[in-house]
Amino acid sequence: MFDDLRWFGLQWQEGPDCGGPFAPYSQSERLHLYRAAFEKLRAIGLIYPCTCSRQDVLRALQAPHAVDEDPHYPGTCRPKSTERPGTGIETSSPSTLVTRDPSPPINWRFLVPDGETISFVDGRCGRQQFISGRDFGDFVVWRHDDTPAYQLAVVVDDAAMRITEVVRGEDLLNSTARQLLVYRALNLVPPAFYHCPLVTDTSGTRLAKRHDALSLRTLRSQGAKPESIRA
Repeated sequence: MFDDLRWFGLQWQEGPDCGGPFAPYSQSERLHLYRAAFEKLRAIGLIYPCTCSRQDVLRALQAPHAVDEDPHYPGTCRPKSTERPGTGIETSSPSTLVTRDPSPPINWRFLVPDGETISFVDGRCGRQQFISGRDFGDFVVWRHDDTPAYQLAVVVDDAAMRITEVVRGEDLLNSTARQLLVYRALNLVPPAFYHCPLVTDTSGTRLAKRHDALSLRTLRSQGAKPESIRA
């Protein structure tokens, strides 16, 4: 992957292959940071254990979107308003959940505030607004396989590495709203965001590995020039 990116023309000053002031850069070596954030969220009652699988969530939805990476959670395991999230499981860390081999497996979800407007100004798309509980539901922050979920890991990493601007695809605009809730809960300052248009095929479908889309490696092997791809 590094080789392909360099061939494409990207250069970076720090990372897993060259080190830097905020090492380690491999997430597998940063688990202690994610666990600390997890424990803070659990201590303030903003996450709760959930036994629903992805298929359970999809079955519960009347009209799930096939392209949605994180379908709207219907609230099956959501604690009642009189309950304090996270108090029903006797464990002091996410690792305990795995070593005890619970059945069914437990994920931990972030308890989003119902009806709150989450807004931010994107560097390309302008002002964005999402309603928590309507545009997105309670999302997973810790997975049953003892790994942090995307929404938690990127917040912890970007804050620890003092990232000031995040540049990524426009399909993640909705995720930004969720991450802003995590930033706020952990008392962290969020970066600026810039969401780029997606690279698509001739039919307008975004390029994705699950669709066997062309990769940089494939284009390179076919004789494509990096400057023509960048153009």
